[in-house]
Amino acid sequence: MNVILLDDRDFTDTGTVRLSGRRVQHLNQVLACAPGDELAVGRVNGKLGRATVTKISARSAELADVVLDGDPPPPLPLSLVLALPRPVVMNRLLAAVTSLGVKRIFLVHSRRVEKSYWQSPVLAPENIDQQLRLGLEQAVDTVLPEVRMSKRFKPFVEDELPGLIKNGPAWLAHPGDGVSVPERTGPSAMLIIGPEGGFIPYEVERFDELGVSRLSLGPRILRVETAVHVAVAKVGGLFK
Repeated sequence: MNVILLDDRDFTDTGTVRLSGRRVQHLNQVLACAPGDELAVGRVNGKLGRATVTKISARSAELADVVLDGDPPPPLPLSLVLALPRPVVMNRLLAAVTSLGVKRIFLVHSRRVEKSYWQSPVLAPENIDQQLRLGLEQAVDTVLPEVRMSKRFKPFVEDELPGLIKNGPAWLAHPGDGVSVPERTGPSAMLIIGPEGGFIPYEVERFDELGVSRLSLGPRILRVETAVHVAVAKVGGLFK
């Protein structure tokens, strides 16, 4: 953890903070904290700042002198539409794209997505929340991304996607022809990445009909996890 995230429920009536669980384990096992140590903290969906450890044990910790006066890093104005990947990859991607500053993540179905993936415990709200927090802790950020799910491809593309792409370009990272260097043509952008094996032709045609542009990631076929990092770097770099 590069920052200790604080929830509203952690604050007492006297303004101190009480921690438990994973955060206390980190304070003990990684930071080897003792009373008097100062920590980097941030209130979830709020400000960054500092706090001082006043008490700590194996199961709990208390912080005082909490000062929250710093802004989190600016969000990346890039939304990510991702065909639901394998569960083991999903966990890593949620944390990774959160650390890169993505604040809107849409998990969608595709023909090549195994239906069983939608039953995975990685999609449980508590697991998604934990992965997002891991990403925020890595990046010293406080603002939780929005994660939405659509288990049916056609309703998402026909009913939701048109409104989502009206304020900026949308890029489909798909094997084949496409621009290597995208151009910034609006205040925000959307990146669409398919499953292992890519979107099927029918799905690609639906994106084409909406005016979604093609983004080339090079001549090699990449795993989803690698493709996401490369694509976010390409499109997200337009806003830095």
